[in-house]
Amino acid sequence: MTGTARRIFHRRATTAAMLRTTSLVVAVSAMLALVTGSLQSGDAGAAPARAVIERVSSEGPHQYAVDVYSAAMRKTIRVQVVTPRVDAGPRPSLYLLGGLGEEDAENSIWSIKTDIPGFYADKNVNVVMPIAGNGSLYTDWQRDDPTLGRYKWETFLTRELPPLIDARFSGNGIRGVAGLSMGAGAALVLAVRNPGFYRAVAAYSGCFTTTGPAGQAYPRGIVAGFGGNADNMWGPPADPAWAAHDVLSHAGKLRGTTLYVSTGTGRSGKYDAPGYPGNSNPVDRQVVGGAIELGSLWCTQQLDGRLRQLNIPASIRYIDPGTHAWPYWVDQQRESWPTLRRGLGL
Repeated sequence: MTGTARRIFHRRATTAAMLRTTSLVVAVSAMLALVTGSLQSGDAGAAPARAVIERVSSEGPHQYAVDVYSAAMRKTIRVQVVTPRVDAGPRPSLYLLGGLGEEDAENSIWSIKTDIPGFYADKNVNVVMPIAGNGSLYTDWQRDDPTLGRYKWETFLTRELPPLIDARFSGNGIRGVAGLSMGAGAALVLAVRNPGFYRAVAAYSGCFTTTGPAGQAYPRGIVAGFGGNADNMWGPPADPAWAAHDVLSHAGKLRGTTLYVSTGTGRSGKYDAPGYPGNSNPVDRQVVGGAIELGSLWCTQQLDGRLRQLNIPASIRYIDPGTHAWPYWVDQQRESWPTLRRGLGL
């Protein structure tokens, strides 16, 4: 073969190899695109890349069980929703946060202990009750806990869940939040960390400081009670995250939010008597519930003083007598509604 012929043959061989390589790259790219598309669309059992409503089941004339996949927590969260008896168009949403731990994986403690569907039937508001993880404090944890798992509740409640609720249940983008005990502190923490996100906030029998030995003792005790390690939540005692969740330090961010805060004095009342219906353990109600509520009383007095110092208006209620017990919270949930209603623009 002449030199010229060898050069022509070499160019043709090189061109053929390049064509084969290009074809292989195109084929591989196409396969990757197909696989990626399948994963993103949820095929082959892949988890969605964002929060989605997986299913909605009717639990009554205007009550629903809503299973929401949280991409942040990588699991499905059960949320109960109560809507008005008569659909009057777009409406605000009121989120209700429970206490230490939910008693039932299928039902919010609010729907067990109170007549939420009946009370809100004639009110133009969606009532949203997420069933929280034990000892979660409804906050974003820094690390997964070996016992409690992955908690990203602030992300779920402020980023993932609200747009899904508004789209499915005619929400108008106006929100309020109310909580009791652990949920009371969490409601105000969410409000100060997301100024303006909630128009109205109610907190029943909570604590609102997370700094210093006394401030950390309460949330650490809650987490430890469920076998978790609070260092996985906001870090060791000196971690700045503890101060970042302190309501007293950031109370100025509550300005413009309609506030209702209540606590008992710890003294036993009619609901704590041995003969009161459902009071199977009056000693616990009077002694343990009374002691816990004394702590809530101190916490509420601290918040009351701080809000007065900042000239931030709030409805503060001191219930005397009153212990850390559901009958008092049922009363307060109802008595706080006029304040919440005003804040929600109803």
